[in-house]
Amino acid sequence: MILQSPNTNQVACPALFLTAPASNQGKTTITAALARHFSKLGKTVRVFKTGPDYLDPLILAQASGHPVEQLDIWMAGTEYCQERLYLAAQHADLILVEGAMGMFDGEPSSADLAACFGIPMAIVMDVKGMAQTAAAVASGLAAFRDDVEVSGLIANRCGSERHAQLIRDALPESVPLLATLKRDEEVTLPERHLGLVQAEEVTQELEQKFEAAVDWLRQTNDKGLLELPKPVVFSEPVTSYENSDIEPQLDGKRIAVAKDLAFSFIYHANLDALERLGAKIYFFSPLYDHELPDCDAVWLPGGYPELHSNVLANNDEIKQALYAFYEAGKPILAECGGMLYCLESLTDLEQNTVPMLGILQGQGSMRGKRGCQGMQTAVCPQGEIRAHAHHRSRSAGTPDPIGHGRRQRHPAPGEPIYQVKGLTASYLHFFFPSNLTAIAAIFSER
Repeated sequence: MILQSPNTNQVACPALFLTAPASNQGKTTITAALARHFSKLGKTVRVFKTGPDYLDPLILAQASGHPVEQLDIWMAGTEYCQERLYLAAQHADLILVEGAMGMFDGEPSSADLAACFGIPMAIVMDVKGMAQTAAAVASGLAAFRDDVEVSGLIANRCGSERHAQLIRDALPESVPLLATLKRDEEVTLPERHLGLVQAEEVTQELEQKFEAAVDWLRQTNDKGLLELPKPVVFSEPVTSYENSDIEPQLDGKRIAVAKDLAFSFIYHANLDALERLGAKIYFFSPLYDHELPDCDAVWLPGGYPELHSNVLANNDEIKQALYAFYEAGKPILAECGGMLYCLESLTDLEQNTVPMLGILQGQGSMRGKRGCQGMQTAVCPQGEIRAHAHHRSRSAGTPDPIGHGRRQRHPAPGEPIYQVKGLTASYLHFFFPSNLTAIAAIFSER
């Protein structure tokens, strides 16, 4: 139940921030299990994911039944994040936020975000191979900063009740054991080289895992996680992104967005930004469609083109349509996997090379485990746009870039940015709300 504050510009809603000492501790599995658990109880659950992530939000959206948005103070700004939480709290019975990496990793970190909005954090820890040490690590995390509230520890992959008791007895009263979850491969989410498998690929399998995860969650001997957390007061920001007067610089423009299993790294916030600028969005599939929608601009987002390279290479009709669109000087934005699709060829992890669009000079190839990731500002002639890189591929033989990304914490040049005719291409994934004017210019004819 939502508790309305006496201040009409505030609203309170139960909220919990799922964090961990490191990656691969089970945060997404447990967040999805909680979302489905409370949804089955008739609660409206809104889930947020910290940082630039495309795959986890799709899984969490399926688990909760509602869209999942990104929260990142650097990428989106404090007031933008504040407004997303405030709007969600008006309709939700529970807000869950899944952190990224370790609790204090990154600038800003998950802890920074939780502290900024007063959301208590639950520490998810894989306790296999340790007992009292798990309590020591959790206690250290809880005491590391006095502006972060830790509600307790979730002991994942706990071997037995005796194992749980050793951890429970070693924890201070201020860090209770919220749940002890046994090792269970039935609830483990499927993965591949850039993270989790796309929800669209394994919808039914995920449903089975969600239901198994709810049963798994309800079997814990520590029941603190199965009750709604305490309400958190969320305030309306002084400056509203949602209600701001935005000039419809793309009014009437029709933008074709590639969306299928090869191209799916799309922030919901980016689609919303295009619509706020006045654009009409039409989705198409470079895998299966044979013609472009009637459009004024094209967006080729990131994804997994390397997993579908043969199908993409053999769809001559859509390749010819995109090539003609490029030759006409029409605007195209190609990000990461979309940029690989624009190159002359792509070599997959099995060293198979196939032809791609050929609208950008160069060859792309997959790299196995080595790659690049991190937050960068895309420095474009149209303006600066907050962005991030996350790829395990490289390109060679490309033209001279018009600029590079500016890394968040390192002086070396970031990812190159190419602009040829109407094409803007880079490994960077742009966060459109960070600069609507620049985005409008990129999708307009030059």
